Amino acid sequence: MRSSRPDVRNPVLALPGARRIASLSPEAREALAEIMADIGADARARAQESWRKNKGPMAAYWKAVGAYAGHIRRALRGTAHG
Repeated sequence: MRSSRPDVRNPVLALPGARRIASLSPEAREALAEIMADIGADARARAQESWRKNKGPMAAYWKAVGAYAGHIRRALRGTAHG
């Protein structure tokens, strides 16, 4: 069973600098969240293309980039998971 603790569900929240997110203005947080959403979507597309070309290591790299972009986006929006 997975933990429901926010810092377990989103490893970005456990980073020392994560507390600084709260000091950002709502506008800055939203702008950064939108950038992270774009990065995540781009990374997922690159992962699919790499997988299609049988480039597993690059697909795994882009999957990780997409996952972390999602974690950062959720941290900026103030949601632990979702």
